[in-house]
This record gives sequence, structure tokens and C-alpha cells, in this order.
Amino acid sequence: MTELRNLPARLALAALAAAALALPAAAADMNKVIHHAFPAAETGFDPQGISDLYSGTVVQAIFETLLTYDYLARPSKLAPMAAEALPQVTDDGKTYTFKVRKGVYFTPDPAFKGQKRELVANDFAYSLKRLVDPRVRSPYAFLVEGKIVGLDEAAEAAKKSGRFDYDAKIAGLEIVDRHTLRIRLKATDYGLAYVLAHEPTSAVAREVVEAYADESGRVQSNPVGTGAYKLAKWVHSSKISLEANPDYRGFVWDFKAGSDPDDARIVREMKGRKMPQVGRIEISIMEEDQARLLAFQGGEIDLENMEGPLAPNVLDGGKLRPEFAAKGVKLSRFVDPEITYHFWNLQDPVVGGLSKDKIALRRAMAMSYNVGEEIKVVRNGQAVEAQYPIPPGVVGHEPAYRSSVRYDPAGANALLDKFGYRKGADGFRTLPDGKPLLIRYASRPDSLGRLQDEMWKKAFDSIAIRMEVQKDRFPELVKAEKECKLQMRTAAWIADYPDADNFMQLLYSKNIHQSNNACASIPEYDRLYEQSLRMPDSPARNKLYVEMAKLIEAYAPWRLDISRYRNMLAQPWVLGFKKHPILHAEWQYIDVGPKK
Repeated sequence: MTELRNLPARLALAALAAAALALPAAAADMNKVIHHAFPAAETGFDPQGISDLYSGTVVQAIFETLLTYDYLARPSKLAPMAAEALPQVTDDGKTYTFKVRKGVYFTPDPAFKGQKRELVANDFAYSLKRLVDPRVRSPYAFLVEGKIVGLDEAAEAAKKSGRFDYDAKIAGLEIVDRHTLRIRLKATDYGLAYVLAHEPTSAVAREVVEAYADESGRVQSNPVGTGAYKLAKWVHSSKISLEANPDYRGFVWDFKAGSDPDDARIVREMKGRKMPQVGRIEISIMEEDQARLLAFQGGEIDLENMEGPLAPNVLDGGKLRPEFAAKGVKLSRFVDPEITYHFWNLQDPVVGGLSKDKIALRRAMAMSYNVGEEIKVVRNGQAVEAQYPIPPGVVGHEPAYRSSVRYDPAGANALLDKFGYRKGADGFRTLPDGKPLLIRYASRPDSLGRLQDEMWKKAFDSIAIRMEVQKDRFPELVKAEKECKLQMRTAAWIADYPDADNFMQLLYSKNIHQSNNACASIPEYDRLYEQSLRMPDSPARNKLYVEMAKLIEAYAPWRLDISRYRNMLAQPWVLGFKKHPILHAEWQYIDVGPKK
């Protein structure tokens, strides 16, 4: 996307980007169903309380942010959602003014006591406050911390009093009128618009939170939004059923074809349809790869991402195998704007710390791992090696950069020898003080997790380090890593928004217990990151990111691994589908025809 410094000059393009003509009622047909599968369980549906991809996908369908992305535009381009237009940006990028659409209503709920509840500017202000409420402990607090005038001070007051005062005025969240929100920032930030297109900034109603909040202040089981769908049924870790929201305003499909030749077909299929068309979304949790493949082949799943373990069954040389192409199956394939990395907990007594011997241990472990073999064996060629912490498709990516961390088990062994990790009588290394050295690698109990176990076991054997596997389900692993209780794990981060800041914040010390899974506190990295926040996209900012990438390699809180291909398959009867690199839930943009 072009730089946001030109936003005010481009307001005339907002209506085109939105491609959304409001309708008096949604057009969804309850007989039209999309069947989808998640490879891991969800954690809940509170926009300010979740951080995983699968929960976020459902949240995008139920709730609305001020901004979203044009469905077909590549690279990703911001467009209005609950806002009437892109924001008015003034005061050198420190003030953003939004007009919220009039006549948008929350799904009816007993919390509203029989009243029709309109979405207003204060709902967005309230939701931004929830991100920093100490009781909620949002994993996405970092999106607004240190940015909005008066918001940090309100959070500090809440820590002292034990209660966030949602009625207190905050200078940086001004309700100009019922439908106008003005956000004032402490410093220039041209990336705020991206943040306000990300689902943790979705509008929730205060009445709903006060009616259903659990002891943590979160509302994971009673999502009430203004989006195209509503939660109809939920069986945790098994089934999620969504139904079209009858009070949703709807829109006419009128997106413009981009440079992709397939866009023309999508426009022909969809142009002029009243949306959403699909009345129900049925999501199953299927952790085993083979089960998802069989379900897709049997027509039981309409959309499916064929990750590495599944890809050879469907793809040949990056294209559909003839038997799938002959059936009319459609493929949406690109390198995801994401990184997969292995992290070590820098607060752990064995692998953590910034002393030379601890850094040497982490660097040796990183050098023992063969990423090329993972791409071949585990991912079946459906990934590229990540050389830089900012992936392709994200502003700030450096395609020519090459990491200094390479597969080198001989060098890793020499490094361990140098820093006193000696081999004992059993052939395994000890800590420099002679105590046993054991690494606990945490992974999911599915086929991908088992393959990753084998890869790391092979790596650790090559440097004579004893490894133990810690198995747990995805939601439990996420919870443990946020509490800094895992020693080592493979993690992935897909772009919340297409700017480098979204990735470089992953090692910022103030984001520990949020997005900083390595629980890292590296002062030099923090200093550079804070400096980058004050800069727009520019060669000078990119230079800082290069310095930060080198610090990651030097201190080794991570072993940067891969960026995966997204191989999204759609059944022949699914119309208008194109996988978006940032949006997770495309359901309101597509249709379902008769099965042939």
C-alpha cells in the first residue's frame, strides 16, 4: 500500500476502495452454507481478549473495525468499514478523525433490554480503552500503548485503584459528536490506520461486556457485534456455527479487478450481487492433516489450506494436480506475509539471559537446525527460508538481506565446547557448572507437531544436547507462552497489518506477555525499536530494521525459520473466492452455487 501520509489527499478514492453500497437488509440465503476447517482450536471470541489466528478469523466475521481492506486489491489497500471514509489525518500525522457510519446496529441481545442499539463513536473509544484495561490483560495492548494521549495514564490509574474508569475523559479519545471520533497521538504515527483495521480494535458494546464478562473482564462466549455474521452455536475445540446477521446493512459486490488474470473471472461471477449471500458458516476443528484432506476430497469442506504435509496430494510444481483441476477446484496460492520461528524463553534459567554462555547456547541450537531440510521434509517444499524478520508482502521487507545464522552443526559444537558445555559420560552435554542440560521443546499433538519433534531431536542429537518433548493443545500452548512458562517452541506470526512494525514489535520488551513470546528484554533492541516508531516508511527506518535484524542474530532469542506458501483450495461451487493476505474471513465476499 502507498504511504499513509497521502491519506487526506486520497479521500476521494475511499468510496471506490470500500466498494460497499449499504442496503436496507442483508441478502443472505440460509440454505447456502460454507464448510470450513481449522487445524487448531479457537480460544474465544472477545476481540480485545484473543490473539490466535483461528479465533481472530471468527471475530472478523462477527465484529467490525473502523477500516478494512479492499477485497481484490494487491498489494493490500485500506478501505472504510464501519467508518464512512478513510480518516482525516492532520497535525503532521498526530490526529485522526473518523466519521462512523450512521444506521449500523449491533445484533439484538438481552443486554440491550429490548432496545435497538446503534453503533456510535464511543463504542470504538470504549474498545480501545479495553485494550489497556489491566483486568482484561489484552495480548494486543501494544497496539495502543504509548501512543494515545492520556490512555497510558488511565491504565496506570486503573492499576492503582483496581478498576478502569471508562467514564473518565481521555484527551486522546475525543467524542466530537455521536458519530465522530477524534484520536490524538503523542507523536506522529502514519501506521495508526493499519492498527484500526485489525480485529482487536473492533467495536464491542459496553452493555454486553458488563452483562457477560468473566473474572478476567473478557467476553469469550457471548460475542455481539455489528458484522455480517453472528455466533449461532459453539462447541469448544469442536464446532463453530455462524449465521448471517439479519440486521447487517449489507452491500453490493462492486470490487475492481487487479493485475491478477483470475480477478476478471471473479468480477464476472460476483459483480452486482447483494452481499452477503452465504447464510451459514460451519467450522470444524480438524487437527489431523489427513482428515482435512479426505473431507475436502469428499466435498465435506468447501475451503481448505493445503499446508506442507498435504500439498503433494494436491499440488505438483505449485499447480493443481490434473485430477483436481479437472473437477474445477480453484487454487489461491502465494507466500504468506508471515514468519515461522523457533523461540527460546529469555527468562528461563537454562536457555535465558544475556550472558555470553547463554547467548552461545542459543546460537549453537540455532546453528544446529537445518531449515532447508524442514522445507523439504516437513513442509514438502511449501515454504521459503526466511532470511529477514519482515516477510515478503510487508512494507520494510529487504529481499537482498541474508541472515548470518546458517546450518552449521560443526560450528555449533565448537561454540558449545568453547563456552564450557562439556559432554558427560552418557555422551550428552552439561551446563558449564556441570549440572545436566535438558531442553524442553513444546509442540502440538498433531502430525505437524510430531514432524517438528523429529527435526529438533535430530538437530539436538547433532550437538549432543538432550531434548524432551512437551505436548499440549494449541490454546494451552498459547496461554503458557504468554505467561513465559515455555522453554522453547515453534511459533508463527502472520501480518496483522502490512507494515514492518507489526513484526519488529515481536521482541520489544514492553510486549512481554502479549506478542513477545521469547519474553526477551534486549535494551539495545528496545532503543532502536522506539526510534523506529517515530519514523514513517523510509530508507532511514529500514536501516534501523537492518540493525535490529542483526541484533536478533547476535542475541539469538529466535531461530528465524520460514515463510509458508498459502495453498488455499476452493471447491468448484464456491464463487468469488480469492484468499486475502491480511483478512482471514472472506465469507461475506463470496457465494455458493449448486454442486454439480
